[in-house]
Amino acid sequence: MFEGFGPEKLIMVLLIVLVLFGGKRIPEIGASLGKGIREFKRGIKEVGDSVNADEVSPVHPAASLPAGTAPTSSVVYD
Repeated sequence: MFEGFGPEKLIMVLLIVLVLFGGKRIPEIGASLGKGIREFKRGIKEVGDSVNADEVSPVHPAASLPAGTAPTSSVVYD
């Protein structure tokens, strides 16, 4: 995926970011990005915890009729 992505291209990307956002905004952007990543991880963990905490009742198969007993309702096909 990152074939040919060497130090020269990394420096170019960093310079472009510096020019676009300025030196004062880069720490703010980094802090916001870090906060967003932390909130995302916390949300994923909470969802995982709630899924694990929920007790799913086991599915019981429907009671089968004894042999020779007909069902009480009938289905008519045209």
